[in-house]
Amino acid sequence: MRIRSVRPEELTILQGIEVATGEPFRTIGMIEIADDPPPALEMLEEYRRSGRAWVAADEHDDPVAYLISRPVDGTEYIAQVSVHPRMARRGIGRELIEHAAGHARAAGLSALTLTTFVEVPWNAPYYEQLGFRQLDAAELPPELRKIREQEADVGLDRWPRTAMWREL
Repeated sequence: MRIRSVRPEELTILQGIEVATGEPFRTIGMIEIADDPPPALEMLEEYRRSGRAWVAADEHDDPVAYLISRPVDGTEYIAQVSVHPRMARRGIGRELIEHAAGHARAAGLSALTLTTFVEVPWNAPYYEQLGFRQLDAAELPPELRKIREQEADVGLDRWPRTAMWREL
């Protein structure tokens, strides 16, 4: 796999990856998550223009996974990391996260952060294997707290969710 920046013409491919990554949620009864629409093209373009949108590309240079991030509370917040299910369990997500970590270090940021589902095996338990730890509510810095509040407002807290942190 080669990690590289997203190209403008690939934004619809990222949406397709996102739709495909929703399907496994259907198998664990999280139908609403499976049916959630992918990120809007405009939003993906904002991440791309900011230099914080990367893909893992296969041997044909076609994207099979992506990660988008932004600075939040002096950390690099991973807004989304998605690996097409046909490419799962090959370390691609880990590679994308390590790439984001390198970008964050170069930018002088202190940590990686993200929010995720607690009980979904490929969410919080996976990130814990990569060195992330769950934050207690009292530990949440202001912007990350606001993200969690926004998630609750749109109903994501129907399933246990958490914010996670990994020092760089």
